[in-house]
Amino acid sequence: MTVTAWAAVAVFLLSYTLIATEKVHRVAAALGGAGIMLLIHATGAGPAFFDEHSGIDWNVIFLLLGMMIIVGVLKQTGVFEYLAIWAAKRAKGRPFRLMALLIVITASASALLDNVTTVLLIAPVTFLVCERLELPVAPYLIAEAMASNIGGTSTLIGDPPNIIIASRGGLTFNDFLAHLAPLIVVLVAVFVGLCRWLFRASFRYDPERAAEIMTLNEREAIADHRLLRQSLVVLALVMAAFVLHPILHYEPSVVALLGAGVLVAATKVTTEEAIAEVEWPTLVFFAGLFVMVGALVETGVIRQISETVAHATQGRLALTTMLLLWGSAGLSAVVDNIPYVATMSPIVADLVQVTGGDEHARVLWWALALGADLGGNATAVGAAANVVVIGIAARNGTPISFWQFTRYGLVVTFVTVALATPYLWLRYLI
Repeated sequence: MTVTAWAAVAVFLLSYTLIATEKVHRVAAALGGAGIMLLIHATGAGPAFFDEHSGIDWNVIFLLLGMMIIVGVLKQTGVFEYLAIWAAKRAKGRPFRLMALLIVITASASALLDNVTTVLLIAPVTFLVCERLELPVAPYLIAEAMASNIGGTSTLIGDPPNIIIASRGGLTFNDFLAHLAPLIVVLVAVFVGLCRWLFRASFRYDPERAAEIMTLNEREAIADHRLLRQSLVVLALVMAAFVLHPILHYEPSVVALLGAGVLVAATKVTTEEAIAEVEWPTLVFFAGLFVMVGALVETGVIRQISETVAHATQGRLALTTMLLLWGSAGLSAVVDNIPYVATMSPIVADLVQVTGGDEHARVLWWALALGADLGGNATAVGAAANVVVIGIAARNGTPISFWQFTRYGLVVTFVTVALATPYLWLRYLI
């Protein structure tokens, strides 16, 4: 590697260390790292701001912005209070039952929506229901972020890297359902059981609070029925456009911005009220993180790592599959999985041809998808959903530290990737 490449690695590791140790605010660390990457010419204005593979992913930024505005309008209707009471009553005030219910809802929704959109919608409900039952909210938010990443793995549109993989590998929506959805159903069930152990200290049942919840009428929580109807119509259209992306060919970011614009224009909500809930620090953090990771792409660091793994396997399908699965999980824990998959997918396409180019060799695409998507759970910055949840928690006065998230994430990632290993081995390699 060049001197610039080594310098880029040093800057990334320093910034990542500052984010992990929280010695410096994560936004300052990300922006500082991005600025130094530009200063040392590890990347430039063109690649950083306009390149779809090594620059700021504006689709992610504007998807978040649009959905944050929609959620901000929805919040004014009282619908999140309604859903909070409904969920608490269905769980009968039992903390673990509530977490299991929220995990299943989140994972299911993430299969049809982008996982970031899902956590943006479910987080307000979580805050309200935990407040009602006097429960610590952090374990529930962490579990939901991880559930969204697991559930999103099951479909083509559930996680952005899957779209890249589908395009490069010639895979369809039904291919993802047939090959990944069965495993994800098992992983969600295992994850629910894992949460029972990981967060056991947080499940404090309060009979009096539970009894109070059971007497509430959730319908009384709705503050503005007309605004709710308008918001739900727009949200339904946005979700439908997400699902129909393969047919309509509108990017999720475009759909979210159009939905936000229509909702603000067609209702009595003011512009100030609409943008009040936008997590601006989270958006800026993402921008800085994208520039830093893009610099690693531009200097060839990520490609060098990927090619080293590829050459080490010497064309052996089983070994290539396992290294790709675990290597992708490890790298996706520390760098955003979107540029990683964009960089790795051409290499995987070549590997598929080298190892036979037949149906069996397509296991490499599933190994890449599982490793990149499930590996995002390992750390607080491994996936977009994690960053968004941490930003929402900080905004609401219940900050989640890097290591508070990561100490659970490492366990969940190891278990889920470990279960994916025999699945790939038994279904495709034997």
